[in-house]
Amino acid sequence: MIIKPELVKKIRSHFDLNIYETKVWLALLSKGIASAGEIAEISGVPRSRTYDVLESLEKRGFAISKIGKPVKYLAVNPNSVVEKLKTNAVKTINEKIKVLSNLKDTAEYQELESLHNSKFSSIRKEEISGTLKGGNNINSHVIELVESAKKEVIICSSTQEILSRTRFFSNLFDKLKNRKIKVNLALNGQFQDIKKISKRFNIKTIKFPVKSNFFVIDKEQVILMLNQKQNNEDLAIWFNSEFFASALSYLFEIVAKGGRGR
Repeated sequence: MIIKPELVKKIRSHFDLNIYETKVWLALLSKGIASAGEIAEISGVPRSRTYDVLESLEKRGFAISKIGKPVKYLAVNPNSVVEKLKTNAVKTINEKIKVLSNLKDTAEYQELESLHNSKFSSIRKEEISGTLKGGNNINSHVIELVESAKKEVIICSSTQEILSRTRFFSNLFDKLKNRKIKVNLALNGQFQDIKKISKRFNIKTIKFPVKSNFFVIDKEQVILMLNQKQNNEDLAIWFNSEFFASALSYLFEIVAKGGRGR
């Protein structure tokens, strides 16, 4: 059996296996049932390592050892492996979430807060700005700033962006409505899509003629999304500047009113 390097690479990545585990599992799948010696011959993995690798695969649910001598191993159906990995992943994530949820009640977390606050109190506001890389990091920062809003949030985006991320924006709008924060939503796109979004989220929406994507919180902070990506990651800039936020808010209001106020 010739194992294609590209297949080995992809299977190794998808199933979080090392190179020997991947080759041994593929070899076992090709035979269905085989001894360690047979697997070593097919996979090209040293026989001295094949035993340990098969035991490792057995523990992780990729193989089953048959009773008898010589010991032979049975390949587990890939579908069963995937379902088992999904179950384990959910279990691991839930356990991690539980730990993180209780973290704020610990003394060490309070120490982290103390360290952070002691340093930031001496830093000027205009210095607390920076680049945000990656969709998850950007989303987390947007949520953090929105949850800190006291009066108003301006959201300028496109209908395509809103419709492709309805779950994220639905949660965002719910947070703002529950806290009675004023939301100014302006979208670039087709009128029917703007109307659809307004009805779906039960929020007043205006058509914005300029293609842009940004958030302004209380005319104090801004997250400006950039079209360009760095290393295939989403990119945004966060400004903690009342001067810039107020200026952007003013320009937003002028454009939103169709140019009145000039």
